[in-house]
Amino acid sequence: MSKLKVWYVDDDAEMRHAVSLMLTMLGHTMQGFTDARLAARKLLAGERPDLLLLDISMPEVSGIDMLEFVRRRPEWKALPVLMLSSEAADAQVDQALALGANGFIAKPVMLDELEQAIDQVIQHHRSTD
Repeated sequence: MSKLKVWYVDDDAEMRHAVSLMLTMLGHTMQGFTDARLAARKLLAGERPDLLLLDISMPEVSGIDMLEFVRRRPEWKALPVLMLSSEAADAQVDQALALGANGFIAKPVMLDELEQAIDQVIQHHRSTD
């Protein structure tokens, strides 16, 4: 798989660091955001990742809120989005998938699970392009 530009939105600095290391091991680059509003501003400015990772539970603007924002815009509708959470109830996962998330990863994130989820989402994205 080719190198991906991944944006990861999570208010947990340790988690962002751990996921960054895993993505680097998988040959991808990551830009981390502490707040969904920062990532939204970059999207609105015309920048775009190959894959968006969103933590579901964040203060102020949740990953679900960010997912809804992304899916409302036609130019981002096909952007691959994976949701992550340590506390995700089935209802949250179901809501995220119903809103257009392409997959879900439970925290703590394991390297093989991350790799498999990314591979599946990107292969599906490329086959539907």
